[in-house]
Amino acid sequence: MAKNEPELVWHKVAELNELAEGRVKSASAGARSLAITHFQGRYAAMDNRCPHQGGPLGEGSIEKGADGKCWLRCPWHGWDFDPLTGKAPGGHDDDGQKMFPIEMRADGLYVGVPAAPPRQRTVSDLMVETMIHWEVTTVFGMVGHSNLGLADALRVQAEAGKLNYYGVRHEGAAAFAVSGYGKLTGMPAAALTIAGPGATNLLTGLWDAKVDSAPALALTGQVQEQVLGVHAFQDIDLEAAFEAVAGFSQTVHPSSNHAALMAQAIKTARVERGVSHLVFPDNVQPRPADDDAKALTPHGRLANRAVGPPAGALQDALALAAQAKRPMIIAGYGALGGMGAVIALAEKIGAPVATTFKAKGQIADAHPLAAGVLGRSGTPIASWFMNEADLLIVFGSSFSDHTGIYPDAKIIQVDTDPMRIAKRHPVTAPVLGDVAVTADLMRDALSGYQDQRAEIAERWRLWRAEKAARLDEDRGKGVSAAALFEALTRYAPEDAILPVDVGNNTYSFGRYFEPSGKQRVLMSGYLGSIGFSFPAAMGAWAATQDRPEYRDRKIISVSGDGGFGQYAMEFTTAVKYGMNICHVLMNNAQLGKISKEQRAGAFPVWQTDLVNPSFAGFARSCGGMGHLVRSRAELDAALKAAIAHNGPALLEVLTDPELI
Repeated sequence: MAKNEPELVWHKVAELNELAEGRVKSASAGARSLAITHFQGRYAAMDNRCPHQGGPLGEGSIEKGADGKCWLRCPWHGWDFDPLTGKAPGGHDDDGQKMFPIEMRADGLYVGVPAAPPRQRTVSDLMVETMIHWEVTTVFGMVGHSNLGLADALRVQAEAGKLNYYGVRHEGAAAFAVSGYGKLTGMPAAALTIAGPGATNLLTGLWDAKVDSAPALALTGQVQEQVLGVHAFQDIDLEAAFEAVAGFSQTVHPSSNHAALMAQAIKTARVERGVSHLVFPDNVQPRPADDDAKALTPHGRLANRAVGPPAGALQDALALAAQAKRPMIIAGYGALGGMGAVIALAEKIGAPVATTFKAKGQIADAHPLAAGVLGRSGTPIASWFMNEADLLIVFGSSFSDHTGIYPDAKIIQVDTDPMRIAKRHPVTAPVLGDVAVTADLMRDALSGYQDQRAEIAERWRLWRAEKAARLDEDRGKGVSAAALFEALTRYAPEDAILPVDVGNNTYSFGRYFEPSGKQRVLMSGYLGSIGFSFPAAMGAWAATQDRPEYRDRKIISVSGDGGFGQYAMEFTTAVKYGMNICHVLMNNAQLGKISKEQRAGAFPVWQTDLVNPSFAGFARSCGGMGHLVRSRAELDAALKAAIAHNGPALLEVLTDPELI
C-alpha cells in the first residue's frame, strides 16, 4: 500500500459461485454500495451509482453493444461501462466508475473500501436531539427515499437507546398510533413519512388527533428544494396540504433555526393539544449542523396551566348551585386530569356522576355515585338522572350530539378552553378555569344537599338485572354483545388500556362494559373513524415502553370485522416488535351499524355484507396467537387465555348482529 493511500477495510460481498458468468449484482461494503461483476472469468467491484442519474448499476445487465463488445448497461438510461474497468466507451473518462480491489478467498468474495470517515452531525441530528429533550421518544413510520437523512438521525438515537422507532405497513396506521399515544399520555409521539402519498396518508389519523385534542407530531420528507413546485416526482405542497389539520406547519430550510423550529413544533402540539408538522426537504436533511448548534430543552418554556376561574364567574356558578336540590355532575374527556377533584366534589354533595362516552372509565361504575355513560352509547341510569336533575354541573365536555346533554337545563359549564364554553348553545353559568382547581373551589363552598346514593344503587340494580337477562339470549347465530362485554368486564385487568373502534361494537362496549376507574378507554371521538382501535393499541403499547407510569399495563383493543380489516396487516407490525396487545374482534360478517341505520331510515340493506378470512387463522399465520370463539360456552376460557398471552393475540368472536 502506497504511503498516502487510505487503509482499506475488507467486507464480504458474495459467496463463492454466487454470481454466474456474465452477471452483475448490487452489494454493500460498510456504508458503500457496490456493483459486483463477473465477466470473462474475472470479478470486479465498482461504485454502484451511475454518475448521470444515480441509477443502480448492480441492477443493470452485461450486454453486447453495437461495437461487438460487452458492456455493463445502466438500467435507468442505458449508459455503458466496461464490466471490469468501469470506464465508459469513447474515452469519456470523467464518466467512468470508481473501482475497488476485490479478492477471492476461501469463504467468498471480499472487497476493500476505505474506512468510512467519522459520521458528521447533521441538521436532522440536531432536530432529533431536540425531540428527545422534549420527551418525544416514540416514532411510528415508514423509511423511504425522501426521508433517508432524517431516518438516519432517528437510527442513531434508536441505537443509543434514547428513542423507540416502529416501522409500520401503512402511514395511516402510524397516524392513528400517534393519536392513540397522545390521547393516552397527553404527550406527542411522531409519525415519519416520505413526500407525496406517504405524507397525505397521515391526514385521517391526524384529523382524529386534532378534533379530539391529542398532541401529535408529523415529520414528512419532501423533494429537494430546487425542484419544489415544478411537478417533480411526488412533489406536492405539503404545507398547504396540512394547513387545516396542523396548528403548526413549517418547512425546514438550510437557513432555519433548526433546534428552535423543532422546539416550537413540539411546544405547539403540547400546549394547544393538537397537530404540529415539519417538512424536511431531501437536500436539507443531511446538511452538516453548525459546530456550535445545541439542541433545545423545554426548561423555562412551559408554564403551569392550572389556572383558577375569575372570581365573578365562580360566584355566579356557586349562587346557581346553592338553589339546586338535585344537582348532577357530567364529566367529559376534558376532565381527565381533574377527575379526583370532580369525584371529591360529588362525594361532598352526594350528586350522581355521569360521563360522556369519550370519558368512559374516568370513574368506576362500581363507585356509589357513578351513573355510567350518558348518551347514545350509554346507560339508562345516566339518562334517568339527567331528566330528574334540576342542575347540571358539566366539567370538560363539549356537548356533542352523541352525549345528548339537555340544552334547556340549568347548566354550569367548566372548561379550560374558551372555545368549548357554550359551543353548541348558551349555558346558564359559563366558567373558564382548570377543572381540578375549579372543582376544589366548589367543593369548599357547597354543602347541604340530599345524598342520592340510594337512588343510584336502585337504578344500577334495575339495569344490571336487565343486562343479566340479556346474557342468556341466543339465536344460534353467534355470541351476544352483552355476554362478550360482561366477560371482558370480569377478565380485563383493573388498569388495562382499552382502545375501541367505531360501529355497533363501540355502542355495545359503552353500554355493557363496566370500567374499574383505573382503566383507560381510547376512541376516535369526534371524527369517528373506523379502523382506529388496533393502530391506537400499538400507540398505547409504545407508551408502556417509554413512559414508566404505563409500564406493564395490558392493552386490550376492541373492533368489528370492518374496522380491523382497515389495518389488518399491522398485526405483523405487532408481531415484529413483540407488542403485548390482545385484540377482541367481533365478527358478524357485515358493517352492522350501517345495516342498522339503513333499516332505521327505511332504506334497503345494501352493500354492507363482508367476505372475511379466518381472522384467527390470519393472526396465527402472522406469528401471533389466534383463537376463534363460536359460542358463549367457549368464551370465558378463550378470553382469559388471550388476555394472559404475552404478545400479540387476536380473539375472533362470532357475534349475532341483532344482539347488540
